[in-house]
Amino acid sequence: MQSVAMSWLVYRLTGSALLLGVVGFASHIPIFLLAPVTGLAADRYNRHKILIITQTLAMLQALVLAFLVLSGRVQVWHIVVLSAFLGLVNSFDIPARQAFVIELVEKKEDLGNAIALNSSMFNAARLAGPSIAGVLISAVGEGMCFLLNGLSYIAVLAALFSMDLVRRKKESVSGGVFKRLKEGFAYTFGFAPIRYIILLLALTSLTGMSYIVLMPVFVKEVLHGGPETLGFLMGCSGLGALTAALTLAGRRSAAGLEKKIPLAGCLFGAGLIALSFSKSFAFSAFFIALASFGMINQMASSNTVVQTVVDDDKRGRVMAFYAMAFMGMAPFGSLLAGFTASKIGAPYTILLSGVAAIAGAAAFFSRLGELKEKVRPIYLKLGLIPGASAGSGTTGKLAAPPEN
Repeated sequence: MQSVAMSWLVYRLTGSALLLGVVGFASHIPIFLLAPVTGLAADRYNRHKILIITQTLAMLQALVLAFLVLSGRVQVWHIVVLSAFLGLVNSFDIPARQAFVIELVEKKEDLGNAIALNSSMFNAARLAGPSIAGVLISAVGEGMCFLLNGLSYIAVLAALFSMDLVRRKKESVSGGVFKRLKEGFAYTFGFAPIRYIILLLALTSLTGMSYIVLMPVFVKEVLHGGPETLGFLMGCSGLGALTAALTLAGRRSAAGLEKKIPLAGCLFGAGLIALSFSKSFAFSAFFIALASFGMINQMASSNTVVQTVVDDDKRGRVMAFYAMAFMGMAPFGSLLAGFTASKIGAPYTILLSGVAAIAGAAAFFSRLGELKEKVRPIYLKLGLIPGASAGSGTTGKLAAPPEN
C-alpha cells in the first residue's frame, strides 16, 4: 500500500517521471552501499533482535510520513529523505530476515517450501495492498495508506516478541571485520552457482524491475487512468507473482530449480515486451501478471538455490550480496528508467527492459551446464537427489565449495 501511495503522491506533486526514479534511487541506494557490512552484522549478531529494531524504525518512518501527508505539510524532499531512511533500515533488515527465516526451518529438504511460502506471503500482500491503496487514495488520499502501514507494524512486532526461539550457537569469529568481509566476497563470487545467480539478479534488477517505477506514468499517459487503475493493475501484478510463489511452494525439493531460472527470465522479458505495446487495461493487466509470474519464478528459484547451497556461517553475508543484487541495483535502475522514460516514453523503456531480461536469461542458460555440475555434489550431500544419503546435516555447515 505504501509503495503504490508513495509513487502516486510523487507523480501527483511533480508530474515528473525522473523524480519517480530519484525517489526509487533514494529508497534503495543504502542497500547497495551497506550490503557487505550489514551482511556481516547478520552473521555476527542476534538476527531476532536486529529485526525487532528494524521493524520498529520502519514503523516510525511510516507514521512520520502519514503525519506529514495528513497535515498537508509534505514536500518532495520529505519523501526523498524518508525513503532514504527506510532504505537504510532495510539494508540491515533484509539480510537478517532472509537468514533468520532459514533458522526456523529444521530440515534442509523443507527449505524450498519454506522460501516459497515466505514469498507467497509477500506476494499475497502485493495482491491485496495495491488494490486497497487505489481505492483509499481516490477516497481519502495517500496519507491513510501510510497510516495503516504504520499501524500494521504492531502485529509484526507482536509476532516477533511472541517467538520462542532456540538460542543459535554462535560461530567462533576469527580475524577482523575487513578479513571477514573479504572472506564473504571471495566465497560469494568464487562459487559459480552463487556468482551466476547474483549477476543475473543484478542485471534483472537494473534493467527489468524498473517497470514498476514507471507504472504511474504508464497508467496516466497510456491507459488514461487514475489511482484506482494503478491499484488494480498492481493487484494483477501481485496475482501473477502469488501464483508463481504458490506453484513453487508445492515443490518437494530445490533440486532442478536452477533449470527454471532462465526459462522464468525469458517469460518475464516476454511479458514486459507485450506490456509495452498494450493500449488497453485488460491486455495490460494480463501481461503485467505474466511478467510478474516470470519475475517471481526467477527470484524465488534463485533464492531457494542460493539458500540451499550456501554455508550456514556465511549465510548473512551471501544474502547481503543477494539483497545488493536484488534491491541494491534497483536505485540505479530507477534512475535509468526515469531518465530513459523522460526521453523516449514509458512504453519504449519497458520494451527495452524486456529485451534486457531475455538477454540476461540467455547468458545464464549458456552457463547452466557448469552450474548444475557444481551444485550436484551439494544436492547429493543433502539427500535432495538419489545417489547418497542425507547424512546428519540438516542445519550444520556444508563443505566449502570447490575452487573455481
